[in-house]
Amino acid sequence: MWQKFGVKDQVLRQSMFMADEVQYNLIHRICESERSICLKASNETMVFAQSEGHNAWLWVSKELAAEPKKKLLQELLEILKGNELPGISGDRTTVEHFAKVYSEANGLEFVPYMIMESYVCSQVRKPVHVEGILHLATRQHLEKVAEFLAGFSEGAYGVKVEPSSQISAAESVIETGNLYLWLVDGHPVSMANIAHRSPRHARINAVYTPSAFRKNGYASAVVAELSSILISESLEPMLYADLKNPDANKVYQNIGFVERGQVADIKFK
Repeated sequence: MWQKFGVKDQVLRQSMFMADEVQYNLIHRICESERSICLKASNETMVFAQSEGHNAWLWVSKELAAEPKKKLLQELLEILKGNELPGISGDRTTVEHFAKVYSEANGLEFVPYMIMESYVCSQVRKPVHVEGILHLATRQHLEKVAEFLAGFSEGAYGVKVEPSSQISAAESVIETGNLYLWLVDGHPVSMANIAHRSPRHARINAVYTPSAFRKNGYASAVVAELSSILISESLEPMLYADLKNPDANKVYQNIGFVERGQVADIKFK
């Protein structure tokens, strides 16, 4: 059986989920919104979480046997009848099975979109001899942040947008007080954001360096400094990285991030 749950529910603090918590960390953020659909199996071996307009995330305990797993997935698909999902994210085998059945039931097709590796860092190895300093982004950096967000959109998602279209997003992320820039001679050359803090981890995203400034260690420096800040808060920094970008994955590994499991991102059409 399935039932609704909230962000403070025991299911997110029990050992089965915590064993995979880095890989499925985004579920914490999804469950904070009252508009999200958050469902758990009554025996707490499976979690479904979706924020409006975004991919659903599906966690399944590694301790769950094949037959009970199949039964729970069938029940979930019945509950979701009439719901339009943009996509599904989670363990590759599980979400591919879900995507196949969901697509057949709803007359859709599904396409693999991205495979990400989840990473966590408990001890930071800061790069040496990197010029520059860490600086909290402020409104004086608005146009530069918008430019960086446009570059990030193209580099990470292949979506080309004008920097002017990112002004509103830049304002929002600056106002959180969690966006940091790496400055060299007072000029921004790289950025990274603390996207969310959950009970035991904090997620870093929007790591971006313009092509003209790459290969200087700036991204490594800004992520390492943010990681140190988070560790000082007694939180483990974590992030997701697209496996199609080996340079980014190498940057994270070099400063102390270790792999905690892949996430398959599938889209429906």
